Amino acid sequence: MLIYIDGKFYPKEEAKVSVFDHGLLYGDGVFEGIRAYNGRVFRLQEHLDRLFDSAKTIDLCIPMSKEEMTSAIIETLRKNNLKEAYIRPIVTRGVGDLGLCPTKCPKPTVIIIAVEWGAMYGDLYEKGLRAVTVSVRRNPCCSLPPNVKSLNYLNNILAKIEANCKGGDEAIMFDMQGHISEGSGDNIYIIKNGVIMTPPTLNNLRGITRMVVLEIAEQLGIPVKETHLGYFDLYTADEVFVTGTAAEVAPIVLIDGRSIGSGRPGPITRQLMAAFKTATEREGTPVY
Repeated sequence: MLIYIDGKFYPKEEAKVSVFDHGLLYGDGVFEGIRAYNGRVFRLQEHLDRLFDSAKTIDLCIPMSKEEMTSAIIETLRKNNLKEAYIRPIVTRGVGDLGLCPTKCPKPTVIIIAVEWGAMYGDLYEKGLRAVTVSVRRNPCCSLPPNVKSLNYLNNILAKIEANCKGGDEAIMFDMQGHISEGSGDNIYIIKNGVIMTPPTLNNLRGITRMVVLEIAEQLGIPVKETHLGYFDLYTADEVFVTGTAAEVAPIVLIDGRSIGSGRPGPITRQLMAAFKTATEREGTPVY
């Protein structure tokens, strides 16, 4: 495996950053998760737009253009001879001192990792996931906006730890006002009476897979409503599912011990899963 760091490729064992890099010291940086299917990178432009938007929000200047980043990602896939892959571009604040001030970091660090990737949840796409609501609240948008995909992921990790302790496959996080926010690493949706409902993206990540699924729903004539949701909506839903680049479209059939709908992945969720799979087979930026 070869890792891209600042314009050069290094074997996995030799791919290193400084202990003074503020990405390590303070989680000061941004990243993306991108998928390649059958030699094509899915929704690459949208992912790079989000990466650069995240960087701008934290006043981090990425030292290359989107076109240069595209070329570097494609080259990383080629160097590793990958067709089915998960791609992780990372931009850190760079090397500085032990102080917080970002102006002490003269040059950001750019890293690109690409690895083979299959179905994240294995056979749970057929069986359905068990989810639990957690006490950890999502970072408020007035503190660290959830729309910034930053290297500071402790908020999400604490939610995942709690889910692990409670025996859940995924966590469901709420915001400070008690509204449903998202999973530990994915967007969440409730289906009731044939309508897909999902939280507005002020309190959760503006997911690329979220965008694709909402496009698919419109094409299929399935109504979608962005609205605040709570515990009652979760427990009484006909279907619940989550989406993410790594997770794709994954059904949830149990929440806090309560069966959702029939207790099996529902028909609308299955329809969306199939349509999303078709989209990933047809779209993408060619690698080879």
